[in-house]
Formats: sequence, structure tokens, C-alpha cells
Amino acid sequence: MIDLRSDTVTKPSAAMRQAMLTAEVGDDTMGEDPTVRELEERIAAMFGKEAALYACSGTQGNQLGVRAHCIPGDELLIHETGHIAVFEGGAPAALSGVTVRTLPGPLGKLDVDVLSSQLRPFDQHFPRTKLICLENTTNLGGGRCYSLEHMQRVAGWARENDLKLHLDGARIFNAIIAHGYSAADVGSCFDTISICFSKGLGCPMGSALVGSKDEILRARRARKMFGGTLRQTGIVAVTALYALDHHVQRLAIDHEHARLLAHGLASIDGIRIDSESVETNLIYFEIEHGRGTAVQLASALRDHDVQIGPMGGQRMRAVTHLDISRQDIDTVVEVVKNCFKAGFADRPLTGSGPYSR
Repeated sequence: MIDLRSDTVTKPSAAMRQAMLTAEVGDDTMGEDPTVRELEERIAAMFGKEAALYACSGTQGNQLGVRAHCIPGDELLIHETGHIAVFEGGAPAALSGVTVRTLPGPLGKLDVDVLSSQLRPFDQHFPRTKLICLENTTNLGGGRCYSLEHMQRVAGWARENDLKLHLDGARIFNAIIAHGYSAADVGSCFDTISICFSKGLGCPMGSALVGSKDEILRARRARKMFGGTLRQTGIVAVTALYALDHHVQRLAIDHEHARLLAHGLASIDGIRIDSESVETNLIYFEIEHGRGTAVQLASALRDHDVQIGPMGGQRMRAVTHLDISRQDIDTVVEVVKNCFKAGFADRPLTGSGPYSR
């Protein structure tokens, strides 16, 4: 099966599994797991922050960031397609009593021209605007990246208005490789950043939240309340250390595979795609009306051992990752082409919903 539904489907490599077998471990809840401490110190230093906290998932890392900055009755501002707003189960309200206000912007991005009109006056009737959340790369925005100048512009405006800035960095290393800025450059723009290891870096689980010592102290307490403290966590944290050494630079291969796939799909009659817009490892495309739906094409592809994620209606998403080869890309293009030739519009209109990551 060639699985392009998400980069979360990767399996640990043999070398990564070996690292898990030999990892030094301790009780992380007591602060005694040496591997977790090494990872937290390393990732904090990479992004130029004072401290870091290992988290079970990207969603947990984001929610720890929200809790570190906000109190009940506050609100955060986020793009209308942002993962925190759309795909985290209403967690800001449920876990922290925080209101989410969504705003528009091209390609999943927010900029000062939109944000500057959204500050609420200090008044008893309104929630207190406290936090801005950006996403880099943007998921529903098509895997697009913020430029460094763009992040700096939003950061400067946020600081001028005494607002905190959090980054959902589920695929931040994809953006770093695509745009050539450094982790420290990104860190200088944000108060906290949630960094996923289980996406393009290929780990079986885990994320990290980086920030100041005080912010991470508040997040650590929140992690306990949210049920996220673990014990001998080094057995999975070691995979992140391995990935930082071996899987960051190779993300450029995933980006190249994504561009090749996009160009291949663009040659198929019945598919609409802007192949020149692909920046990282996410490829969005649409099926022309009358040819079938995304769910129907996904069903047809599964019969030929290919999985691509339906995102609702006519829209589909393919995600390249370290388990996808150049040969796989060629195979997928040929399978999709054959499915369009054979037709798939008569298949049942049932299937899974959009993929959150």
C-alpha cells in the first residue's frame, strides 16, 4: 500500500527502533528521564528558548501553549482554517476557558492588515484579546510557508499591542528547509512554539513546546492536569533525538517528490491543481464536477493499493513523507490516471472525513 493520506503514517526505521531499545530512561514525571531532558534542552537551544516540555502530541503541545498564556475569559485570534480552531475538538474552551475568534487570510496565513482591526477595547462586556496563533506550514492552506519577514512583521505588531504569539509548528522543519531560515530565526518571533516529531520527522509519537522558563513551568503544570505526564518517556523521546540528527535535511526529498506528484497529477484530464504552488510536502487538488467525488476516487484508489485523503466534496490531499519513494510517485500518477480512464462516479458516497493532520 502506498499511503499518502498523511506524513503521520510513517513507520519507525530499523535504526530508530534500535535507538528505542538502547535509550536511557527514568521517571519523567519526577524529572529523572535523562533522554527526555536531553531532548528538551536540545530543542529549546535550537529555537533559542530558555526551556522546553515534551508533549504526547501536537494538539497537546498547542493546548499547553494556550494554557501558558491565557486565563478563562481570554480569547485567541487565529486563521479560520487553523488546526487549533478546527481540528482540536474545542479544546481551548473545554480545557482553558478560552474563546477562539477566527479570521480570514490567503493560504491559511494571517497578517497585520487583518489583525489590526480585531483588537477589542478593554471593556467588561468583551473577552480579553490575549493570544495570536499562527500555523507554519499551513495545513488547509496547502502546505504554504510564512516568510521570515512575514513572521517578524506579525511579531512586532503583537509586541506593540502587548499580545502573546504562539506558533503551531506541526511541520515547522518543512518550512525551515523550504525557506532556508533557521530554527532560532523562527524562535525569535514567537513566545511559544509547538514542534511535532511525528509528522515529517517520522517519529511514532511526540511533540515539544518551547518558550520561556515561566511559560514552560505553567505548561508543565497544565500537562499534569491534562493527563499528559508520562513515566519512562525516553523510550519514545529518543526517536526525536534520532530524527533531529537524521531526518531534517532529507525533508527536501519529500518536497521534491511533492512537486513531481503535483506535476504528474496536473497532466491528468479531470484534475484541477496549481502544481507550481507546491512549497512543501502537501499537495491539494480537486476533481472536476461530473467526474466523481473525493470519497469516490479515494475508494477507487484503495482497490489499487494507493491511499489519498478525501478532504470533503471534490478536494483531496496527498502528503509525501520518508516512506514514499520516487518510484512510488510514478506508480501513484499512473494509478490515478487509470482510475479516471475507468471512471469512479458510480461508487458509494461513503467514506472518512477530512484528515486533520
